[in-house]
Parts: sequence; structure tokens; C-alpha cells
Amino acid sequence: MGLLEELQGLDINDIGSWSRRVKLVMAAFLGVGLVFAGYHLVIKDQLKELDKVEMKEPQLKKQYLDKKALAINLDAYKQQMVEAEETFGVLLKQLPNESEIPDLLIDMTQVGLSRGLQFQQIKPGKVVEKDFYAEKFVNVRASGTYHQIAGFVSDIAGLQRIINVDNFKITRKSGTNELTLNAVTKTYHYLDEANVE
Repeated sequence: MGLLEELQGLDINDIGSWSRRVKLVMAAFLGVGLVFAGYHLVIKDQLKELDKVEMKEPQLKKQYLDKKALAINLDAYKQQMVEAEETFGVLLKQLPNESEIPDLLIDMTQVGLSRGLQFQQIKPGKVVEKDFYAEKFVNVRASGTYHQIAGFVSDIAGLQRIINVDNFKITRKSGTNELTLNAVTKTYHYLDEANVE
């Protein structure tokens, strides 16, 4: 009797009467069915989830290594922050506050007079506000020799406060060694918290 004939004559209610060969075939079918059902009902979704997680792995590793590097260098970064704040404080002291601007203009005038310049004009110009400081422009017209003007510009650069000489033009009075300096100087002052807001 062949296997096919045995399978056709099976009595579902009397499994004990099945031959050993039929029981093995049915167990194999049942095993394959369980594996197939398990794959489609459980494993397939988990494999998709695994693929998603594996795709995120390089990005997460990079984030981990970046954060690890930051953590390793945290003390050095803190020290750099302290040094930067100290440097910023020193630079901020070089910016006068708004009330010190007239004194700064007086210092600038005295420097020019000590060099022998004759001032025709020192006139405050526009003010441009930036993040935490403002730029104040001052129009200057003075006359003197080349060396007097050069010394004046050099002395301005040596003042304790920051002053830049911008947009300058030097013209010569015809027939003389006298030069006229037309310049816009730019100084800076920090804005207090009320002005920043």
C-alpha cells in the first residue's frame, strides 16, 4: 500500500491507527505549516523592524562618538570658555560706555593739538547699533604737515580706547607743505542691557 493510498484512507478521529510513515509525513507538514505561519505572523515584522534599526545604527554610532569626544574634552572646553570670557572682558573694557564718548573726543583733540594740528572741525556723526555695541562716527578736518598728520593717526591708534580712522582724504594746499586731513573716525561703545533690549 502506497503512501498516497494511506493518506486517502486516514481516519482523523483515530490517529493511533495511522502508520508510522503517515505520522512522520503529517508531522513534517505540521512543522512546515508552523514555521510558515510563525514567519509570516511573527518573524517577518520583526525582520522589518530589525532593518529599520540597523539603518539607524551608523547615525547613532556617529552621535555617540561625537558626544563621547565632547565629554572627553569637556574640561578643555570649559577652560576655553573661561579664557574667552576673560578676553571678552578685556576687550569690552576697551569700549567706552556712552558717557565716556565726549572724554574720548577730548583725548583725540588733545592728541592732535600736541602734534601741532589745527582743527577746523570735530563733529559727531551717526550712530549705528549692533548686537551689544554701537559704532559712533566722528567727522574730523584738520590741517598740518605730513608728519603731524601721520603722528596724529599713530597716536589715535595708541589710545586706550579703540578708534579707527576711516574714509580719509589728504589734500595739499597749493604752494605750501600744509596738508588738510578730512576723515571719518569710528569709535565704539558698548550698549548696556537696557539699550540692548
